[in-house]
Parts: sequence; structure tokens; C-alpha cells
Amino acid sequence: MNIVKRRARVVSLLVSLASLVGSADNALPAVITIAGNGSELRMVERLTQAFEKTHVGAVAEIRWDPSFHPAQMVKSGEADVAVVGETDPDLLAAPIAWDGIAVVVDFANPLREITSLQLAAMFSGAMTRWSDVGGIDTGIEVINGAFNQPLRETFETVLEIVGKSVHSAYVSQSDQRAISRVAGNGSAVTYVSLGVALDAVMYGVGVALVNVDNVEPAKQTVRDGRYRLRRPVLLLRKDESNSTAASFVDFALSKEAKDIIEEMYVSYVGHENEVHAVHSSLREK
Repeated sequence: MNIVKRRARVVSLLVSLASLVGSADNALPAVITIAGNGSELRMVERLTQAFEKTHVGAVAEIRWDPSFHPAQMVKSGEADVAVVGETDPDLLAAPIAWDGIAVVVDFANPLREITSLQLAAMFSGAMTRWSDVGGIDTGIEVINGAFNQPLRETFETVLEIVGKSVHSAYVSQSDQRAISRVAGNGSAVTYVSLGVALDAVMYGVGVALVNVDNVEPAKQTVRDGRYRLRRPVLLLRKDESNSTAASFVDFALSKEAKDIIEEMYVSYVGHENEVHAVHSSLREK
């Protein structure tokens, strides 16, 4: 009987091992690739570091370049998660933050108030001199964002100037470069992520933020929607994406990630009703 029991135990162990091997063969990968092209890189780096600490064995690799098309990279399998500003009908979207779009001028430029219509006229080339908006009598130098980045896409969409941008405008590949080009140049105007602009002012860079339609660009006005120049920050993934990708998205919506996101953006965490409302409206687009 002892021999029979021993054999039974051996068989049982072999079955269990076979089951474990089979499970390992079907296990989802612990490595994910996150792709993006905009100003969210610093936030994503911080999120992935925190994610890896709390999810032992998980590894998040970041692929980031202004020329990338993150959503297409997810579709083609080059990435597991895309950081974008608009939904894609073929991918799951999780909104994690709002990003305000600040209008920035040189500190010496006296302009501190502007309307959406005036902004649209400036960046479409219909308005070419600062004196047209009560400023000094000099030409307006428009500095645009990169063509395929969410910030520019939203800015032009809100102002209804898609495809109407000034062709001669200087195109900056990053928010930091755009601010550097404005600082010390009283004729220049640009738009950048609100967090980057606020940091520039805090560290003494010679630029100023302009109120739009009598609303100050600030986290609270971005959160409640009074400041119209804002865009969602979304994480896109495939429906059948691996469990690590899904875990990263869940982490980005957690209270633990809120402080990281709030360093530059307006987190959705703590505003769950708004999350569901925005998510629904995005899916309807």
C-alpha cells in the first residue's frame, strides 16, 4: 500500500508540474512598452518607476519621440500602451488627466488678456500685429507646436483653425524650446502644456501666461472646464492586451498615482464622476 501511495503521489506531482508548465507557456508577459510623442514623458517616467516598485517582476519600457504615432504603434504590436490626447475606435481608452494649454508671451509684452477669436486670428495669420489686440505696434511671431502632437491638435480644434495655421510659423519640437524662443522676444507667442509654463514662471524664466476669454489658466479652471484650452491625457490599449498593460492603466488611475500626475496635470483621481462622464463622451466621438 505504501508503494501504491508513493506512486500516486508521484503521479499527482507530475500532473501538477505539467499543469504549472502549461500555465507558464500561456502566461502573459510581464514586460510592457509604453509609447508617446508629447509633453507627458516626465510624468510617464515617474509613473513607470512607481509601478515597477509596487508590481514586482513587471517591467515598463518607454518609447518616446515627437515623430511617433503611439496609437498606431499599439495597433501594430510595437507598443502595449499609448499616451495620447484622443480616442481611437479600435482601442480601449482610459482618461487619467486633463492638460491645460497655456498661451505664453515674453514678460515684457504687456498683453495679459486675449479672446479665443483673437488667438484664432493670430495663429491662422488673419491678425499679424500686436497693436490689433492693444499691444505694441510690432509684428506677431507665431511659434507652433509639432504637427502630430496632441497639444497642437487640440489647440487648433478648439479654436477652429485646423489646417489654417500660419505656414511661415516656426515649429517647435518641445514645450521647453518654445518657451526659450519666446523668452526675451517681445514679438513672439506660443502655446505649451500648462505644467511646463507654470514651472517656467516659478523658476524665473522671463515669460508670462495670458488669460483667455477672461479666464486664468490654472489647475482649478482646467479641472472645472472654465478654461476651454484643455485636452485629456489618455492611455490606449488593445482589448486583448496583456495583464501587465491592464495593471499599469489601473495603477495610473489609482490614488497612489495621483500625486505624480498632479505635478504637471490635473488628475482624474478623486473626481470619479467626471471620469465616467468624460470617458463616455470620448467614446461617442
